[in-house]
Amino acid sequence: MAWAVFGVVVVAMLAVDLGIFHRQAHEISFTEAATWSLIWISLSLVFNVFVLAKFGEDRALEFFQAWLIEKALSVDNLFVFLAAFSFFAVPARLQHRVLFWGILGALVTRGVFIVAGAALLAAFHWVMYVFGAILILTAIRLLFGTEEAVHPERNPVLKLFRKLVRVTPDYDGPRFLVKRDGLWFATPLLMVLVVIETSDVVFAVDSIPAVFGVTRDVFIVYTSNIFAIFGLRALCFLVASLVRRLHYLKPGIALVLAFVGVKMVVADKVPISDGLSLAVVGGIITVAAIGSWIFAPKES
Repeated sequence: MAWAVFGVVVVAMLAVDLGIFHRQAHEISFTEAATWSLIWISLSLVFNVFVLAKFGEDRALEFFQAWLIEKALSVDNLFVFLAAFSFFAVPARLQHRVLFWGILGALVTRGVFIVAGAALLAAFHWVMYVFGAILILTAIRLLFGTEEAVHPERNPVLKLFRKLVRVTPDYDGPRFLVKRDGLWFATPLLMVLVVIETSDVVFAVDSIPAVFGVTRDVFIVYTSNIFAIFGLRALCFLVASLVRRLHYLKPGIALVLAFVGVKMVVADKVPISDGLSLAVVGGIITVAAIGSWIFAPKES
């Protein structure tokens, strides 16, 4: 029942998105991006109410907390998208199409990661400590590591793709593949999709263990992931410039990862309630966002 409801919502929204509103490739306006952002956030909250009615308060708290964590962590992916669009000079009218198919790919890859993670946790209890350690190490890297620019051209999968696949020098509308002189060629648009898909796989290595730190319920893990990344496309067009002003979001995310990692490591001896966990996660993200606005560094 619950999976069926989720499937109907996702399929219906994808059909409305691509089949009606974005049938023709076009540049996404600020108003359109804002509208779709509100739609996906509202759908996520409505689905959270469904989880509450179907599974109870504990699962509803887990869904909201997992969705919130995934939403905050996904901000970093915005910079990968923007770097790829800039490096490959993707026309503005084609950017939505790439992200749409990229998210369809994420439906599959996230599912594989989540099923594998759940199987490992069910078979080997010690994997929980491994996931916790990964999150703590990632938090340390975010807090003390140096800021690195995103370089799509260094993507090893992209390098292999260029060696194995014929690519046209120019875009051919919204097409990923074209046939010329009896031979099939990939367009640069397909290379952008490769970068986005591989970056999502790397991103999932951090985000999925973080969500498993909140809940072991595969339904909650998967649905919270998907609702969070569906809204990411609109967010990319809406707040790309604003996100760069959230100077304290990255250390805030690091603290969230550290908290969830520690929670996983000490769960057997010091269990932390869902309510307290949500308060900590929500509080850290809120303080980071408000602090970025109030204490923004002066631009030189």
